[in-house]
Amino acid sequence: MAGDTYLTIEAPSQGLYKDKGSKFIALAFPVENEEQIGEILTSVRKDYYEARHHCYAWILGQSREHFRINDDGEPSGTAGKPIHGQLLSAGLTNVLVVVVRYFGGIKLGVRGLIDAYKDATADAIQNAQIVTKIIHVHYLIDFDYLSMNKVMKILKEHGLPQTDHQFDLKCRLAFSVRQSMAEKIREAFEKIEGLKIQKMDYP
Repeated sequence: MAGDTYLTIEAPSQGLYKDKGSKFIALAFPVENEEQIGEILTSVRKDYYEARHHCYAWILGQSREHFRINDDGEPSGTAGKPIHGQLLSAGLTNVLVVVVRYFGGIKLGVRGLIDAYKDATADAIQNAQIVTKIIHVHYLIDFDYLSMNKVMKILKEHGLPQTDHQFDLKCRLAFSVRQSMAEKIREAFEKIEGLKIQKMDYP
């Protein structure tokens, strides 16, 4: 896989595991940031308010270095960790999985819980559409109208999508480029006299 791509899920999906009367419903969501994760967790707790536990794990970032696990009252290491483990095994990132448990009255033991949270998560992943996403870098450029042809030539040659353009005596436009090509494209624009290019922190 290229260095500027990652695997995630296209849309929310669901998995299910049952054992000794307990029901484990795994809900997987594609996510972009912690704020979005917080909103989803609040919504899930509201929708499944009768569930005994709402355990979860999430991973963010291309290198999957940013993550969190939560056992929500289950014995330590029996819920969040196996959920997280399944996300790692599938090579996914930018994903949140919440497993809600309805207790069936019979304790499953540590091994039983680990298997339950693991298998429910695996089912949700199996039911999801896994996609490869490309990481893009976003730039804003300011240039004189006389440089328009040179700017458009670079954009057209590399098929770079533009947004927010304004053309006058002083021109400005935003564009995005895949991360692996970003430095090359930046250098090409910096060769245009009088042009200013800056990286944007948002899409």
